[in-house]
Amino acid sequence: MMGGKTPFAWAARAFRVPGEERRSLVQIAKATAAAVIAWIVATAVLRLPQPFLAPYAAVFLVQATVYRSLRGWAQQVGAVSVGVLLAAGAGQLIPSVTVALGLVIFVGLLIGSWRGFGDSGVWVGITGMLLISYGNATEPVLLADRLLETALGAAIGAVLNAVILPPLHGERLRAATSRLASAIADVLDRTAELVRGGEPTDGLDDRMEDVRSLVAEAEDAIGWTREGRYLNLRGRRESREEPLANLVSLWHPLAQLIDAVSEAARSEQPFRHPGEHARGVVGDLLEALAEAVRSGDPDKLDRCRELLGEIDHLLVTPTDEVTTSIGLGAMALPARRLVQRLRAD
Repeated sequence: MMGGKTPFAWAARAFRVPGEERRSLVQIAKATAAAVIAWIVATAVLRLPQPFLAPYAAVFLVQATVYRSLRGWAQQVGAVSVGVLLAAGAGQLIPSVTVALGLVIFVGLLIGSWRGFGDSGVWVGITGMLLISYGNATEPVLLADRLLETALGAAIGAVLNAVILPPLHGERLRAATSRLASAIADVLDRTAELVRGGEPTDGLDDRMEDVRSLVAEAEDAIGWTREGRYLNLRGRRESREEPLANLVSLWHPLAQLIDAVSEAARSEQPFRHPGEHARGVVGDLLEALAEAVRSGDPDKLDRCRELLGEIDHLLVTPTDEVTTSIGLGAMALPARRLVQRLRAD
């Protein structure tokens, strides 16, 4: 959670900046409060004996999203119920505690592997194991207590997570947008250098791999944001994911553009590589695209459209320099797609 930061630096950033550290701190505080409240209710109000499962369940139900908390509550209560029934059956039918323990663990983990239980599936075997080992499996009242305290703790954790500062992931979305825009713009600038100079620039392949990685991170951020907004009382205030999704859509035409430029630069056949003037126009277009991506300003695309028009003119009007260059056409198509997808936002 803290990565390479010291605990003091991490805590200072959590209080100073409304980012991931602060969200983690809020979730930790909520999990702690849920556990304490569950313990107080189970001991002082319901007077349940040894209600250790109540705070345990409460902590685990303060999830990263409200949806996961509510889904986890249903899964956990279902898993614990099956574990209680499994322990009760084994306690009544198998005299040996050792044999009953082994059977309950095996069958419980087997049943818990059903995907409907999700991450809570392990609770089937664990609940059965605890009840058998504590000698509660033959006492119906204690079995009911275990089920009640689990449902109580899980409910308190889920409700606190949904009502008190329900988690959102807007800062993750904004950070991913900034990083991906910067990486794409940098690749476009370096590609412009390659087009003009005709010589490969250092590190372009590595930077494309960086963009690929950032696209995967962006898709993950979009997924978290959408899930975080679902059933969330603060969901309407969440950041929009459309700008980031728009940047993600640039990946394929960008990769096609890099392939076309690299192939033209490596080719020994003159008709595949545009002449100096055409390369200058393509370079200007890529730099204009980089500026539009970096700034997020749709007005910057006016210059891109002008340059696309000039490229179209070069393609249909033979000159001494350009004779319907295959290389220029190969570069123009993905460049046009980049402009179109940026306009889609």
